[in-house]
Amino acid sequence: MRRFTRILSPVDFSGISQHALEHAFAFARWYGAPVTGLFVYTPIFTAPGVGMSAYSAAPIVEQINKADYETDVLAFLRLAHSEEINVSARVEVGQPAPEIVAAVASLGADLVVIGTHGTRGFEHLMLGSVAERVLRTCPVPVLTVPPSAHATSKLPLKHLLCPVDFSSSSKAALETGLSIAQEGNAEVTILHVSDVPTDEPLTTRPIATPEYYAEYEAEARSRLKALVGDGVSDSCHPTIAIRRGKPYREILTAASESRADLIVIGVHGRNPLDLMLFGSTTNQVVRRAACPVLTVRS
Repeated sequence: MRRFTRILSPVDFSGISQHALEHAFAFARWYGAPVTGLFVYTPIFTAPGVGMSAYSAAPIVEQINKADYETDVLAFLRLAHSEEINVSARVEVGQPAPEIVAAVASLGADLVVIGTHGTRGFEHLMLGSVAERVLRTCPVPVLTVPPSAHATSKLPLKHLLCPVDFSSSSKAALETGLSIAQEGNAEVTILHVSDVPTDEPLTTRPIATPEYYAEYEAEARSRLKALVGDGVSDSCHPTIAIRRGKPYREILTAASESRADLIVIGVHGRNPLDLMLFGSTTNQVVRRAACPVLTVRS
């Protein structure tokens, strides 16, 4: 069973990050984990001086008093947590995403909880945003929390959706999702989406027949049952669902129909090609989901 032992929650003193903190503290209570609030101050770079070329000398970095900011971070944390949770503050100077990922390593954090901006989750988020960069590069699970005005999730979690495409990352996500469900006594829907095209004439794809779909879905259901195992069913009663269509659309539809409080989904590798692509199933789900999404790497 997976356990989270230290939670890192980046904050920017906004209502969005405060809403994310509420989820961080919920996980902290379940696992008895401490929470570190991280504020990354991005300095202003100025030219070295009047009459000097900005290309001939190093820029001057704005200096800050970290202690003052740590006090502010602690005060912000106290707005959203109860006394039994162990909290701490950390302040770094630099670019947010790299500093967040670096803090994960130095603190030994095994969960990052971060709020997302945008009118509907990530749908209008610009490529290169802080949350997006953290998602791409963070080695530990990341819980992205949309703004409270657009989120449908309620705490404690009652229903989880775990999409599985049988990749190693989706299997790791399923294991994590089942563990969370058992901790919170939540229900789980395990979803596999067949992305075999259904909108093309069968004459162009002889294999795409009703018999083929029936056999494919039966095999997928059998493989999903094998992944769940025997001991899990007694504690969280997982339900297996098979759908056809564009994976991210079907995942979002399933989450909406089941009123999922959390989607737990795998993230594939981090090679250069993976980092360049911005249209994968996971990215689209995180961008558009109305509930928090936990991304997990294998």
